Amino acid sequence: WSLISPTIFGAVFESTLNPETRRAGGMHYTSIENIHKVIDPLFLNDLKAELADIKATSVAKSKKDRAYAFQDKISKLKFFDPACGSGNFLTESYTSLRRLENEALKIIYGNDRVIGEFADPIKVSINQFYGIEINDFACSVAQTALWIAESQMMAATDEIVGYSLDPLPLKTYTNIHEGNALRMDWNGVVAPEELNYIMGNPPFLGYSIQNESQKEDMLSVLVDENGKPYKTAGKVDYVSAWYFKSALMMQNNPRIKAALVSTNSITQGEQVAGIWAPLMNRFGVHIDFAWRTFIWDSEANQKAHVHCVIVGFSVGAPSKQLRIFDTDGLKVVSHINGYIIDADDVFIENRSTPMCDVPSMTTGNRPADGGHLIIEASDYDEFIKADPESIRYIKKLVGSEEFINNKKRYCLWLVGVSPSELRKMPKVMERVTACRENRLAAPDPGRRKLADKPALFRETKNPSTYIIVPATSSERRPYIPMGFLTDETVPTNAVTIIPEASTYHFGILESSVHMAWMRAVCGRLKSDYRYSKDIVYNNFPWPVNPDDAVVAKISATAQAILYARALYPDSSLADLYDDVAMPPELRKAHRANDAAVLEAYGFPKDATESDIVARLFKMYREITNRN
Repeated sequence: WSLISPTIFGAVFESTLNPETRRAGGMHYTSIENIHKVIDPLFLNDLKAELADIKATSVAKSKKDRAYAFQDKISKLKFFDPACGSGNFLTESYTSLRRLENEALKIIYGNDRVIGEFADPIKVSINQFYGIEINDFACSVAQTALWIAESQMMAATDEIVGYSLDPLPLKTYTNIHEGNALRMDWNGVVAPEELNYIMGNPPFLGYSIQNESQKEDMLSVLVDENGKPYKTAGKVDYVSAWYFKSALMMQNNPRIKAALVSTNSITQGEQVAGIWAPLMNRFGVHIDFAWRTFIWDSEANQKAHVHCVIVGFSVGAPSKQLRIFDTDGLKVVSHINGYIIDADDVFIENRSTPMCDVPSMTTGNRPADGGHLIIEASDYDEFIKADPESIRYIKKLVGSEEFINNKKRYCLWLVGVSPSELRKMPKVMERVTACRENRLAAPDPGRRKLADKPALFRETKNPSTYIIVPATSSERRPYIPMGFLTDETVPTNAVTIIPEASTYHFGILESSVHMAWMRAVCGRLKSDYRYSKDIVYNNFPWPVNPDDAVVAKISATAQAILYARALYPDSSLADLYDDVAMPPELRKAHRANDAAVLEAYGFPKDATESDIVARLFKMYREITNRN
């Protein structure tokens, strides 16, 4: 057993599960590296620093006394993983604590040796570690992993004290409890007044893929002071229930600190208000440290690539040093809000109209046609040849994919076409008939009702000019590529549009200021940006009362962006907005536009993205307070 890593059992266990079982349970097991992203800032770094300070003590007796006190302190700490799986967090935490204890024993015993068969210098025990797991086999794996870790660490202590500490027969027990953590009373697993740390990697399940039992779990946990479910309980990720139960436990002991791995969606878009507003306003939760979005890998053969955050939080006195970690390293900040940003606590909720005096944004058109009103590029020539009259009623069709990648796609746009005209086009009639049959066969009553107008999309929005904003765009692009289109092109519901918008509006939206806001508050698809009119656009603070000169300057810099794009007619927006391939003319135009927009807001020319977001959050709060 000395050669076996106890945490490998988690990977072995994950490999025994079929993908559907793992997905339905939101199970993602954990590498040692990622475990330490949780436990190091939660408690281990502080303990290591304390031990290093003890080692630096020059007076031998004082050094030894402090080592005794340190060993006693860590032997009384209690740890709880309420979604422990195969026990990797508990096992690695136990092993890390025992390594610290062995370092303390080296100070205590020096060159001495323990005398007496019954002397036991070890105080840290696996009894200090508690867990809940819903899978019975995983519970057994967790117990076994802790016992193996205990045996290995005893062997390491043997070398320090010069005495063999026989681990058999097993004299310790593990506190791993089988059950549904969201239906169990955590206070019955470990007394809150004795608990120090909550940690772990709860199930990753978005609200749209939760089964009925899991939805009931959420409604039973995410309740207000009167026991009524929050209105957002059915619209947030499953992991949020562990945050609520942790916060409830902290009410009995404000000294408890927690750190949980979570899907990054709990710090993005509409979920921030649904989760963090009650946690902060009701329970007094504050964030002590956080890892911004990164890819979470397991040690299993079939690695689970999910985009995660880690949030360390508590309700007691905040940590002396608040920290945000990301791929660029560590940043010490003054405050961390629910978006994992150094800015005020604001909760941006869905808003149906813009909070500033700007044109309204709307979604494009849902075909709801079974594909029958859409003509793919490969079918276009043949369709026109078979039904020449139809060309008058065919328009370009564009969603995010088509707009960004310059892909050709078409649709039948039969708004205002008379029945007699329609019947003169046999191929069009075939498509319309197929659309009607598809809608009649739909299980959704609303879609069946659309069979009464089978020649039309569900919506018929086709303004004379409009700004188009892709609903999804790669995080690798410095700007979401937006643009102007006319009524020659029909937008789908994969984009949002701003009818009759000006180049001034385009310049603001295509600026680094708006991009900073978007990155802070938008939702994500994995790590790609998901632009939302109700969260991003309608809540965006625009410059206050810009005069004609400001509007003219930004209109000019915005037009320069369009001119720079036009220099490369054979390049798609995906080509132009690749951060490496972006042509110098376009980059220069964007920088000039960024500078003009920063000036319009009164922001410093050298403002960082973090500075910009903090200022925008402050503006948002001022505007909403006035309204």
